[in-house]
Amino acid sequence: MYIGCPENVWKHLAVTFLPYWPFLFSYINQCCNISLFKCTHCTTVNLNVTVFSFLVLVHCISSLKESDDRKTYYLKIHAPWEVLATYADVLKIKVPFKPSDIPKGRDAPLQWLTKPFRLPPEIMKPDPDYFTAPFDKSKADFFLIKDKETFFPPSTRNRIVYYILTRCPYYKEDRKEKDKTGIKRLLSNGTYTSAYPLHDCRYWKKAKETQCESERYHLYKHWARFLCFYKEQPLNLIRKYYGEKIGIYFAWLGFYTEMLFFAAVMGVICFVYGLLSYDDNITSKEICNPNIGGKIVMCPLCDKKCTYWKLNSTCLSSWQAHLFDNEGTVFFAIFMGIWVTLFLEFWKRRQARLEYEWDLVDFEEEQQQLQIRPEFELKCTTKRRNRITQELEPYLPFTSKCARFSIVLTAVLLLFVLKTCLIVACVMGVIAYRLAVYAAFASLMKDSPTNKIQLVGSLINPQLATSVTASCINFVIILILNFLYEYVAIWITDMEIPKTHLEYENKLTTKMFMFQFVNYYSSCFYVAFFKGKFVGYPGNYTYMFGSQLRNEECAPGGCLIELTTQLVIVMAGKQLVGNIQEALLPLLRNWWISRKGRSHPEGRYSRWEQDHDLQNFSQFGLFYEYLEMVIQFGFITLFVASFPLAPLLALFNNILEVRVDAWKFTTQFRRPVAAKARNIGAWKDILNVVAILSVVTNAFIMAFTSDMIPRLVYLYAYHPGEKATMEGYINNSLSVYEINDFFSFLSENKYTSCTENTLLYRDYRYPPGHERQYTHTMQFWHILAAKMAFIIIMEVRTISLIHYMLHFVSNLQWKSS
Repeated sequence: MYIGCPENVWKHLAVTFLPYWPFLFSYINQCCNISLFKCTHCTTVNLNVTVFSFLVLVHCISSLKESDDRKTYYLKIHAPWEVLATYADVLKIKVPFKPSDIPKGRDAPLQWLTKPFRLPPEIMKPDPDYFTAPFDKSKADFFLIKDKETFFPPSTRNRIVYYILTRCPYYKEDRKEKDKTGIKRLLSNGTYTSAYPLHDCRYWKKAKETQCESERYHLYKHWARFLCFYKEQPLNLIRKYYGEKIGIYFAWLGFYTEMLFFAAVMGVICFVYGLLSYDDNITSKEICNPNIGGKIVMCPLCDKKCTYWKLNSTCLSSWQAHLFDNEGTVFFAIFMGIWVTLFLEFWKRRQARLEYEWDLVDFEEEQQQLQIRPEFELKCTTKRRNRITQELEPYLPFTSKCARFSIVLTAVLLLFVLKTCLIVACVMGVIAYRLAVYAAFASLMKDSPTNKIQLVGSLINPQLATSVTASCINFVIILILNFLYEYVAIWITDMEIPKTHLEYENKLTTKMFMFQFVNYYSSCFYVAFFKGKFVGYPGNYTYMFGSQLRNEECAPGGCLIELTTQLVIVMAGKQLVGNIQEALLPLLRNWWISRKGRSHPEGRYSRWEQDHDLQNFSQFGLFYEYLEMVIQFGFITLFVASFPLAPLLALFNNILEVRVDAWKFTTQFRRPVAAKARNIGAWKDILNVVAILSVVTNAFIMAFTSDMIPRLVYLYAYHPGEKATMEGYINNSLSVYEINDFFSFLSENKYTSCTENTLLYRDYRYPPGHERQYTHTMQFWHILAAKMAFIIIMEVRTISLIHYMLHFVSNLQWKSS
């Protein structure tokens, strides 16, 4: 161990051998005297370093005179060959022992067509192929060791050092305090300010040292720039520099983006069909016709503040609804059910290929027990012998498990009740806002001398204005609740004390997604399946929780256009906020933190100080990246029947997302500690659940939210005359109400005077004077039966097509193998 080393010597070594120094510490001198050995706080630091000096070499590489803030010291951690070999044996790290003699596959036909999208071969495959085996220190001669300094790649070196540091005790021999273990505790109590691996070079230029491969520079040049958006990703180089876990994430994100292209194309075709079929939209023509829709006077949509209104005031919204609510939407919903299945199946094949190429096939079985969390080892002081390995290992006693399970279960139930109440309160608040604002808009329009009972202008339509503003407020509430759910999910997971890192991530992933699922999708579920379903009829309206606010009604064309508005605002808003958080905020933070260092000459603003000024990549960094994409996946699958252009928006966002994430990892974040992962973990099961649920939700959206089934029932069963036509559908879908039947209620209202004796409202009920007046007609029950039959047929048809495609894919896989 070297402390207080000559500045000129170690400064030179830091520059010359920088790629081979896996880790670097920083700490702040809080004393008046700048001497390292005369400072009590620094003596503690010296003690901490001494404890693991037998494992690694530590060098002081920065003095206060050279530090940009004149407070921070930097310690360089280097693992010599003996340490690397020992822990490579412990961690069963696979290393090459023989060049691969497997012949390469034939080039695909017409490969020249994809040449503009490809990267140079040395970037796509930086290392040759080898046969590998777990490292055995006693059989080192068996492996292809040409140079011990470069045998283990930098990602493996920093993973080994981090494994040591997270388990290294730093208590004195005469005072064995078990909790004083690991670098994480030293970081949390402020002994060290940071601990991070160094990047191998600056991202904008190559390293001067010939032995440095300048992988960061190549990643920036060929991957992290937005102008490379049409190029393939250098996954092997990403894996080599950042580790398999980050490599798997970018492989999944790139594959998801590629598959989105096909969904986006079909969505655009569906949207274009809606545009081209404008002239065949008889329903909208009748609504906009002044002789039909202009003469139909509708019941007020709210009490006391709202006036009568004419049906042709919804002319614009009916045309907008036709863009998404047409016959092509049904085929698109079925297509998306097949697409999501193919996406998951093809990803399994791609993932299996990466497991083979990256030597991860048996990673779960051999490595997971070696990834026991230090927190588990610290809190579980009891040990027992493993029946298979015959080694002592920490375990949590049954009584402690029961106690913690009871606490966690109670906390989960309590939080579930509180969360449900909070979400219901927020949703009800938004509903109350929608009703109150709708009444206010309607009142303003009613009092305006230019509107009266005439056609409402498209820009001040009360339904559109209310829907947009309510969706924006709901999105703000979602962002606020996200912070609460994050802390709750982490606290519950920590209480369970998961044994391995994989178990911890899977538990946290499941809890966080459940919270986010309710948070992001509750408003869309309300608009799709509850709004306008429990309204009642004039004179017998249903009120929200006994208040004076009536339950919301849908527009004459249904609630699909409002669901579209809700989906677009929440989905687009989340993508916009996410890109700002990922790109703009790190850039501004780094600019502010490094403002002092940039004023120094380049020779004084050292490499470790530049990396220190970058943003720290937390252990949850990759988790939030997955969460963002899975939430987006839910939007484009669960509610895609209401907005076929959702995959197109997601495609544009993901093309940007890949490059933003690459730019962020390469230029704005410290180098993460390399970690291995065989697959995307619990996210795979979550995607499967969302895929199954999407088939159900889209069928229900087409049946109950869309107006397609009532139109088809009218077309084939209730149309007048011998020729099937949609003429007369508007009058058929409206019911009559006698205005004198709620005369007593009129005295309390400020409705505009109306010469009509009857009003119309959206429902299928018998007219006044009928023996069953204001009860549902037989057409209502026929439509309900048709909706249920449509759901069953669509589910069976989609599932049968999915099984056929799975059989086709499996046969294709068998033939290709």
